[in-house]
Amino acid sequence: MADKVKEVESLESILESNLPPDALARVWTILYGTTYPPCGLTIPPATVDLASASSIQVKTHKFSAASEQLRPPRIVRVGLFQNKLPLPTTTPVAEQRAALHKLAEKAVTIAAQAGVNVFCFQETWTMPFAFCTRERLPWVECAEPAEDGPTTRFLQQLAQRYNMVIINPILERDGGDVLWNTAVVISNSGQVLGKTRKNHIPRVGDFNESTYYMESTLGHPVFDTAFGRIGINICYGRHHPLNWAMFGFNNAEIVFNPSATVGALSEPLWGVEARNAAIANSYFACAINRVGTESFPNEFTSGDGKPAHKDFGHFYGSSYVAGPDGSRSAGLSRISDGLLVAELDLNLCRQVRDKWGFRMTQRLPMYGELFTKASKPDYKPQIIGEREKPRED
Repeated sequence: MADKVKEVESLESILESNLPPDALARVWTILYGTTYPPCGLTIPPATVDLASASSIQVKTHKFSAASEQLRPPRIVRVGLFQNKLPLPTTTPVAEQRAALHKLAEKAVTIAAQAGVNVFCFQETWTMPFAFCTRERLPWVECAEPAEDGPTTRFLQQLAQRYNMVIINPILERDGGDVLWNTAVVISNSGQVLGKTRKNHIPRVGDFNESTYYMESTLGHPVFDTAFGRIGINICYGRHHPLNWAMFGFNNAEIVFNPSATVGALSEPLWGVEARNAAIANSYFACAINRVGTESFPNEFTSGDGKPAHKDFGHFYGSSYVAGPDGSRSAGLSRISDGLLVAELDLNLCRQVRDKWGFRMTQRLPMYGELFTKASKPDYKPQIIGEREKPRED
């Protein structure tokens, strides 16, 4: 199984261990669109010590924009947190949640000391990613009300304490006992600004999530916070370019993608999708993935003919931030808890739009007409082939 395989630390660690400095700098520029070593941030030594004592890797990155005459820089620091489960999946639900809350408080504290303004957890961070099992109990007991559940109330205190916007992705139970995969946005004042839900539900491999919760009916809300306009594209939605695009149409400046995905399924796609979305939509995209291997008590199958198993495989972390100019940060570890602190100048969004003109050249009416036609059951694709020549008798 995957937990018996020795996982590598990161792509970056492989490059740094095997390339001479000149070649490394060239490869880094081509891969990440930035210089090597990338421009980082100064973190207080006490913060570094706290992170080390908590076994949380900290990486930093800085995205700059050109100076403008009429607008001052619009500097925002985001924090992306990825983590393993601190306790086995067999631990009682209340104990698992308490342990995750304890870890979260450490992570948010470290982020606050590093100057983070907007903090985002990974998908359904308060529980194991148990949706592979198709078992109801005990996993549905992890669901909480979005607006006033125990995790939201806990994070409201931290948001107010640290003047920080916090994005809280949870399994939501609404008043009618319907479950949703939800992200709650908590303002830096400590108030619940609103929520969004997962638009696209996977039905691939072990990811049988449609047996647990519904597709969102909330659309693509963008939240106007003290630190910029943010959207949340939850996990599987990153595979749908139109999903990313809608946040751009609604004028998002930063889109977070809290996720839970394993190497055997999606790792070749991971570094491409959020980065492409940032380029196509002229915003910053923040991709967050959990780490570790989560093993469950009972075996389950995927309907793919493979033997029954007790885990998904390895969640490979590698959280990163991509800029609208095509550059990106290095990724966090594939195997360890980590916090990525990235400083963004939001002026870069408009500067890139002005440079490339994507909004002027996107021709929405043409595509809108085609999308309307393609959504009909009787749609006929526009295919032109070579016609058979008439026979000469």
